[in-house]
Amino acid sequence: MLNFEFQNPTKIIFGKDQISKLSSEIPKDSKVLMVYGGGSIKKNGVYDQVTKALKNYDVTEFGGVPANPEYSVLLEALEIIKTKNIDFILAVGGGSVIDGVKFLSGAATFDGDEPWDILEKGIKTEKGMPFGTVLTLPATGSEMNSGSVITRKEIKEKRTMGGPGLFPQFSILDPQVIHSIPKRQIANGLVDSFSHVIEQYMTYPVAAKLQDRIAESVMQTLIEVAPKIMEDPSDFDAASDFMWSCTMALNGLLRVGTPNDWSTHMMAHELTALYGIDHARTLAIIHPSQLSYNLDDKKEKLAQYAERVWGVTEGTIEEKAKAGIKKTEDYFHSLEMDTKLSEYTDDYENTSSIIKERFEERGWKGLGERQNITPEDAKKIVEMSY
Repeated sequence: MLNFEFQNPTKIIFGKDQISKLSSEIPKDSKVLMVYGGGSIKKNGVYDQVTKALKNYDVTEFGGVPANPEYSVLLEALEIIKTKNIDFILAVGGGSVIDGVKFLSGAATFDGDEPWDILEKGIKTEKGMPFGTVLTLPATGSEMNSGSVITRKEIKEKRTMGGPGLFPQFSILDPQVIHSIPKRQIANGLVDSFSHVIEQYMTYPVAAKLQDRIAESVMQTLIEVAPKIMEDPSDFDAASDFMWSCTMALNGLLRVGTPNDWSTHMMAHELTALYGIDHARTLAIIHPSQLSYNLDDKKEKLAQYAERVWGVTEGTIEEKAKAGIKKTEDYFHSLEMDTKLSEYTDDYENTSSIIKERFEERGWKGLGERQNITPEDAKKIVEMSY
């Protein structure tokens, strides 16, 4: 096991009718900016629950954060924070809203003139403006980690940011919200969280047996509940397992003491930036090719995954590894998710070259757990995904 430090300060409040506890988590004299997305919270009852809980607070609302949190939209919210002397932010939504609020938290305390520098220059936020979340769409795990991904549409860029100052102070997780989520979004959440586990688990063995077992249990749970939650989002038990699995997939616990990959995410982010494809679907596009391309480096963990998660018992290590990749792609297909870029856009032929050039311009010499995936390798992986 590799050396590690682990600290996660986020308080989780999980279960039925827990949104009412907001008033005991936000300081009484706070000036609150409530941030949400396209307005679905006003149809599913979440908005009413939140506003009731905050009736004694000075609250300003900001809606309209898009599915890929857009930099220009967030700048409008940042201006409100400054002009109204906001001192607490509440994200009510899924990963995009929460990621947007993390950007606002970091930008509100940033000393520089251009907030985009936080993302472009990889500046860590050591202390951000306090914020909490009410999760409405399980997927990204952003409700219990300190990472964020922001899109800047005008230049077709999608960049990451993070730092110890970007952990939510609390997150309220009520599985009842899932009953109103469209089937497509549930599928996205299942794939996104599954992918997060793959990125931390599918590397090479380092005698981190407990982390392996936890990762495998999260994947097994997602596989088990997937057909139930896709068929009946109001199934509270399945919804609970789904929501908590998404959180556990990326709250830092799985990654400690282990090598991590994340190269699939870096390539997938570019597909979203270029074509606006749902984040989870870009992961489904890249993962099978990335795992196949790096088979030699990953075959031991892939074979272990095939055995423990999918019950593959026959064949050599390499045959089991390949079976694991096939099972993964089949799982994505079972969620009605296409796994080829050409199934999402006709304008794909130069994509691999564009991504290679972008990685070179950023000076990225090697991605992956071994830092050996070069921009040229990324080009080949993307081409395999056509």
